[in-house]
Amino acid sequence: MSRFTTTLAPPKSQPEMLTGHEKLAEVSRLMEALNEDLKAPKLHTYERDKLLEQLRVYGRDPSNADPIYSRGGIKTLTHYAFESESLSTSREALRCIANALLLRANLRQVFVDLGGPRKAAEKLKNQETDDEFLLCRIFFLLTYETKFDFEDLLDNHSLAQSIDNHIRRHANQFSQGDKAYVPTAIEMAALSECLKLLFNLSNFYPQQMAAFTKSVESIFKILANIAIPTPPLEAPVNYLINTLINLELDNSDAGTAILFPESDKYCHIDKLINILDRAILAYQPSQLEKLAVPIITVLRKIHDIAPEDAKKNMQQHLLPAHKDRDLPVGQSDSLSSRLLRLSTSAVAPSLREGISSLLFELSGKDANQFVRNVGYGFAAGYLMSHDIPIPASAKETGEDDESGVPINPITGQRLDKEPVGEEPEMTMEEKEREAERLFVLFERLRATGVVDVQNPVRQAMEEGRFDRRIEEVDDPD
Repeated sequence: MSRFTTTLAPPKSQPEMLTGHEKLAEVSRLMEALNEDLKAPKLHTYERDKLLEQLRVYGRDPSNADPIYSRGGIKTLTHYAFESESLSTSREALRCIANALLLRANLRQVFVDLGGPRKAAEKLKNQETDDEFLLCRIFFLLTYETKFDFEDLLDNHSLAQSIDNHIRRHANQFSQGDKAYVPTAIEMAALSECLKLLFNLSNFYPQQMAAFTKSVESIFKILANIAIPTPPLEAPVNYLINTLINLELDNSDAGTAILFPESDKYCHIDKLINILDRAILAYQPSQLEKLAVPIITVLRKIHDIAPEDAKKNMQQHLLPAHKDRDLPVGQSDSLSSRLLRLSTSAVAPSLREGISSLLFELSGKDANQFVRNVGYGFAAGYLMSHDIPIPASAKETGEDDESGVPINPITGQRLDKEPVGEEPEMTMEEKEREAERLFVLFERLRATGVVDVQNPVRQAMEEGRFDRRIEEVDDPD
């Protein structure tokens, strides 16, 4: 009989059913058995794996699991993770390590001090999805609250190349054959962890950007072929987009050919705009403040390096179209109108800034054209907050590009579509009463001393444009 069956009893119960003392005793028993097997290996692989699996279950809650959450526990698990010849044993140990580093941040530096990162970098060179998921998660956690410098791994252990190889493998799976590829849950999770790691490394080590940029083509290949989830900015779509924020999209090797492939020049632009459109419908403005800013940023980056035909394609999708001008711009149900409404959102300042900047850049960074595209009402605040002079011509009536019909410079609506006033013209007596009311309001405002204003009604009286005497009226408004 094996040692497992003779000396190691199965767990007494589920962790949540044990008292604190009982759980601690069980964890101590499991860890002691693993340590003894390191000194004199006698367990079969499946027995060793079972011990590690039980340890992982107990370790989901760090309370009363001190043998795991200690330097000695991490040392034992690190040995099984990187020294074991069994893939299953290695992965069970990696799962225990990943959970421990997630739940107790102080253990991340312990793992670093034990030499874990270099061993993990070497193991990541294997093109195994399960290893990719676990190792990338561990590396991601090590980017926070440690003193570890990833430069050594990037320069001497091919970490960036390993990450690129994994992303490239996923991209090839998404683009193979005519039948749509449906990734498994672990493949989606592994891709997400890999992308999260790439984002952090590109953010913290911009000097290594050339090595990270190699992954741009694979990222766009995945984006082009992946099904948009519901809601649309779920993993890994959100991580694909986030990663592109830091990377150089027009790398020197391929230029912009990756962004605008000959087979379908606008496929990447159209996919990103489609995701943005669905996201605006799926999330509240407060949620979009966090979720949608990255996709707006990526669209701005693409527009900045896009050829003229691609810029026109983006303008057609994102700027108000001819049909939008049947109403004041921003009031229809088109994507451009929804963007304009979000550009004035009080609960999403970063999104508001990003959208306005995108629309301004789509207008050629020309203030006059910007006002013509979105109307003075939407444009004025952005221009003034960025100290961009508003040309006098921007306030003049322009023309709709498609119909040639004049448009209202304030609202962006075609003049022939503006509602005709149905109210009858005011009588002279009504005009005088309105003048009296305005006179009183201006006098009260001036009396506050807050602002120094010239009462237009008083000015009209002084210039002789009113013959009747204006008297104070009892008006609570």
